[in-house]
Amino acid sequence: MGDSQWTVGAADAGVRLDKFLAAPERLGSRPRAVTALDRGKVFVNGGEADIDAAGTRLAEGDVIRVWMDRPGTAKRRPALGASRDLRILYEDDALLVLDKPAGLLVVPLERRTDAPSVYEAIKDHLRTHGRRRPFVVHRIDRDTSGVVVFAKRADSQARLKDQFKRHEPARVYRAIVYGHPHPPSGTWRDHLVWDQDALIQKETSPRDPRGKEAISEYRVIETFAGASLLEVRLVTGKRNQIRLQARLRGHMLVGEQRYIFGPDRLRSIAFPRQALHAFRLSLRHPFDGREMQFEAPMPDDLVALVARLRRR
Repeated sequence: MGDSQWTVGAADAGVRLDKFLAAPERLGSRPRAVTALDRGKVFVNGGEADIDAAGTRLAEGDVIRVWMDRPGTAKRRPALGASRDLRILYEDDALLVLDKPAGLLVVPLERRTDAPSVYEAIKDHLRTHGRRRPFVVHRIDRDTSGVVVFAKRADSQARLKDQFKRHEPARVYRAIVYGHPHPPSGTWRDHLVWDQDALIQKETSPRDPRGKEAISEYRVIETFAGASLLEVRLVTGKRNQIRLQARLRGHMLVGEQRYIFGPDRLRSIAFPRQALHAFRLSLRHPFDGREMQFEAPMPDDLVALVARLRRR
């Protein structure tokens, strides 16, 4: 079996993923299904399904793919970095997708080239495989956690960056903000300009030739006393976009240090970073064009913050 794909029918709706794979007409046994999951060879609706997804209940219409000849998966490294805290979500010859922890730069600062970064960790990883350096596709802030993708080849980078330029990838974030946005779902539209001196994003007039339109779609997932958990999808992708757009509507991110307003008493929830997490990224593979989706669960600090807010 090189590459096989099945669509879940009504008869298999509700069946566990590992049991579905273990059927005689598919992989033939549960050990083979578990091995395929453990080695990153299984995809559900375009997203990689690891061993933790073995018990996932399938729905009618789900597309299950097994790519037994997928390169680079026989001996996968689960994490990178000195602290082994950069979890690999997906890797092949074209790209590398990681779950970045908060507090780590995506690329080194020009003034601090010695600072730890995702770029340097990937470069060390590639060096052991005979490659020279990774290629940056997009970035998330140092204190934002979650999904980030790098290319492993220049042509892969060019194709991925072209997707981002056309706003094709779906970039979904989780954010914890002060207050309760009203209505509970909608669209934020602003014109923003980057202040190169202050190194911050600013609101500007639609007539400002330097300004760029920023669009985000949001929905409230859960409300707490004085705060809300949001899901925000970037339609455009400006630097610090969600952080500023939330503040412009009176809903500063919990833990925000830069895009703030008013006295400290308005920021009564203690948290050491902006409560923002790049939760999901969907894009097309740069070479075979298949749809791919990656998710990074909310990290422990955000999970603990939500639990604390529920008890308030």
